[in-house]
Amino acid sequence: MPKRSDYDLILVGGGIMSATLAVFLRHLNPKLNLLVLERLPELAMESSNAWNNAGTGHAALCELNYMPDDPAGGLPSATKAIAINQQFQESREFWASLVESGVMKSPDTFIHSIPHMTFVRGDKQADYLARRFQSLRNQPLFAGMEFSKDPSKIATWIPLMLEGRAEEVVAATRMEQGTDVDYGAVTRQLFDWLIDSGVEVLTSHEVQSLKHSFSGWQLIARAGKQRISLKAPKVFVGAGGWALKLLQNSGIKEVKGYGTFPVSGHFLKTENPTLVQRHQAKVYSQAAVGAPPMSVPHLDTRVIDGKPSLLFGPFAGLNFKFLKHGSIFDLPLSIRFANLLPYLSVAAGNISLVVYLVKEILKSKKQKFESLKEFVPLANSGDWELYEAGQRAQVIKPSGAFGSLEFGTEVISSSDGSIAGLLGASPGASVAVRVMLDVIKRIYPEDFANWGGEIQKLVPSFGVDLNANANLAAASLQKTAQVLKLKA
Repeated sequence: MPKRSDYDLILVGGGIMSATLAVFLRHLNPKLNLLVLERLPELAMESSNAWNNAGTGHAALCELNYMPDDPAGGLPSATKAIAINQQFQESREFWASLVESGVMKSPDTFIHSIPHMTFVRGDKQADYLARRFQSLRNQPLFAGMEFSKDPSKIATWIPLMLEGRAEEVVAATRMEQGTDVDYGAVTRQLFDWLIDSGVEVLTSHEVQSLKHSFSGWQLIARAGKQRISLKAPKVFVGAGGWALKLLQNSGIKEVKGYGTFPVSGHFLKTENPTLVQRHQAKVYSQAAVGAPPMSVPHLDTRVIDGKPSLLFGPFAGLNFKFLKHGSIFDLPLSIRFANLLPYLSVAAGNISLVVYLVKEILKSKKQKFESLKEFVPLANSGDWELYEAGQRAQVIKPSGAFGSLEFGTEVISSSDGSIAGLLGASPGASVAVRVMLDVIKRIYPEDFANWGGEIQKLVPSFGVDLNANANLAAASLQKTAQVLKLKA
């Protein structure tokens, strides 16, 4: 039960976003009375859970969807890839600062060096990857990227994927500075410190309504059979797929017309030590025609609770739930008159996506294993098991009377800055620091300018274009690598 009925800020959701925001604010203004409410019995059980996401540490080192091909055959634009990379570097700086100050534990409890690679097949894709490499090789944040079309060279990087492969054109890029991040561990460590510092963090408390009045926000939460009334002048909704429901309930006009398109994910997993030892990389390839960017096939080294494993996937599925622990009525109950046309227009304009999802749903485990064999030709089905990962709720953004399907993280806030929330998925947790700084700027606009110096103590590159200065980029990468015990 909450210790009081009124707070300065109530954060809804016990994932990495709320944890990151609360840690920032605890440093920027320790006098704020903060309350975090999580509907599930434990923290980080949804998208922040290590088994519910790929744990890549999205830095655009290997993800092709951040650099679509140039139809004219020129060099693909690196603008978005650079932006994502800098945002992830800000997360690295934040974690490094917290490790140095003792807020977070030893780095090997949540982050490890794992090379990030892109692997493609065929002349057309090899040509595209070569041009992508040319766009990135001289960018300071991508220094050290390697490219090869030599199968024998690539085999030294990823032997498991080249062994037994028929002769064909292949190409790959490799970045040593890639990481594997256990976002569940990050989240729990941040909350451990928050609780020790006096922040109230309550699980099994579900926020059911949000109403605004002249005195601020009134929240009704339920804990078991008990109904709790709470007040706060400001609210943050970092509840993953649950956020749309709460933002709609709040009545703010800024969420009008928004919707979310839920997609479930499944992975094949192995903990066979021989296989894990022979594949030390995160390897991304091209998405199937019609597939959303979150469904790009990849074979990832993971380290969760200190134990290494390999994940292959994801295999998408159509599911009406907005959360893994949600309801099949989430999607239909999110439909409003204002977002009906956006929903319908997205469905009509993304027929290939619908066809792709139907095909994915109908795939048998044997067919999914055949997809793995395109990555690992000599894979043995006895070594792999299929499991259900998390739900992703992609943003449907209003565009005039219609809508567009967005693949990113969207911050929605009221005009008065009293409430802000997040919609969307990837790159999500990887860029939590940048996204939460955006939230702070929106809900505390008067204080934000004055907090710049304190923010820079936690994120030294705050307000700086790292990629525009090779020396600064190198220094940031080297310092964070040293503190977090990573390869520079």
